[in-house]
Amino acid sequence: MPGRHSPLEVVVVHATDEVTADGTPVYADKAGTLRVEIIGETARPLAEPTGQGRHTCLHATPLP
Repeated sequence: MPGRHSPLEVVVVHATDEVTADGTPVYADKAGTLRVEIIGETARPLAEPTGQGRHTCLHATPLP
């Protein structure tokens, strides 16, 4: 139904040894299918999102 939000999806990513062209660290999920850069509290996917419901900006929270 239009205007409804889907349930919260939590994806844990970890730092990789890679950096973006501008030197920002690259983070990836365990499978390596989701690769993001994190700036402030925003995770931006490094590849074009696929599938319905994928967003170009995601909230990021650092964990201890």
